[in-house]
Amino acid sequence: MSVKIDRIASNLVKEISYILANEVKDQDIKFVTVTDCHVTNDLSFAKVYYTVLDDSKKESTKKALKNAAGFIRRELMDRVEIRHTPELEFVYDESIDYGKKIENIIEEIHKEDIEK
Repeated sequence: MSVKIDRIASNLVKEISYILANEVKDQDIKFVTVTDCHVTNDLSFAKVYYTVLDDSKKESTKKALKNAAGFIRRELMDRVEIRHTPELEFVYDESIDYGKKIENIIEEIHKEDIEK
């Protein structure tokens, strides 16, 4: 990706995080952490990766984010200075769960080595 696309993606992460924390009224979205954003080269689409504090609320948060995407995009139009604000797609970030799984495997291996 180009430096411009990376800068825009970083700016989108910052602004979307602020909007979710302070301006969205839906309680399902209050404890969402935006982890990353991938923007297409033509700036028409953006995949916004997020995690949730409470794993039991994954599905309700996904629906709430999908419903709030239009509002968030409108807010971004005022905050981010680009000609065309990308359409937002929210995707749950599996990398943190994957990292926890790897960490648990390493701990088990370490315990086995200590017991031997």
